[in-house]
Amino acid sequence: MRPTDTTFRSVLPTLVADAFSELPEVVAVVMAGSQEAGAMDGHSDIDLYVYSATPVDLAKRSAIAARFATRREVGNDFWEPGDEWVHDLTGSVVDLMYRSPAWIEQELDRVLVRHEAAIGNSTCLWHNVLHSVALFDRGGWYRRLQAAASVPYPEPLRRAIIAKNHPILRHTLSSYLHQIELAVRREDRVSLQHRVTALLASYFDVLFALNRLPHPGEKRLLEFATTHCAIAPRDLKRRVHDLLAAAPTPAVIRHIGPLVDDLDRLVAAEQAPPPPEPELRRPAVADLGRAWRDWAPSQPDQIALPYS
Repeated sequence: MRPTDTTFRSVLPTLVADAFSELPEVVAVVMAGSQEAGAMDGHSDIDLYVYSATPVDLAKRSAIAARFATRREVGNDFWEPGDEWVHDLTGSVVDLMYRSPAWIEQELDRVLVRHEAAIGNSTCLWHNVLHSVALFDRGGWYRRLQAAASVPYPEPLRRAIIAKNHPILRHTLSSYLHQIELAVRREDRVSLQHRVTALLASYFDVLFALNRLPHPGEKRLLEFATTHCAIAPRDLKRRVHDLLAAAPTPAVIRHIGPLVDDLDRLVAAEQAPPPPEPELRRPAVADLGRAWRDWAPSQPDQIALPYS
């Protein structure tokens, strides 16, 4: 890598955001991932989220990609609408994901207003919004979104996540432990690996909820948990490593018990009635649509709003 490449990599996200800011339908461009978290390494992508009032046309996306990259894939919609390309000068991988303001507002309402849990990763999008950096923010929409998301961890959400994810670790007939035992008996290593991964997804969802921390996503969970979780099982890192080392073999079963035992004790210790929850700013996220409408009429006519 040439000496100038590192410097250019640091400004590359802003250059890409500037290119998208030329499109009137684009509301905001934000950067997340390991760059924002201070955990960037040589394998880290540059993760950018493009929020637009209407979908950005593929031809426009291709034209922007062509400014920066020869090797590019536009229209990768396997997980969510996105593009991926390799920057010609630095070799940096740029991963672009396209979202609508209405969709992310609904996702925040799901956790912060309706307090709905998922099976694993319940609050990842909340964390993503809180910890992303706006590189372009037309009219201040993303700043208002982050302000609306900057609320204390809702106690009903905390309880809902624990209630949905804790029992299925090993306390129900169809628990992960039961499924892992069946996979061992059947000598089904693919199923065994899949169920161990699912168990850990629910395990960390419970752990972060106990600590009133939005879930940081799928990467470097152990490092995040050991650094940020004041409420944590004993020897968490060693026990997870032991579990994963044993995962391809029947020995995995004996490592699940100690790992879940401590989590059970932590959950039990948190079962005392919680203090009354402070009144949440419930209208905040939902009202962003109204705020966007109030601002939008002064903008170009071609912006078609997703809120009517």
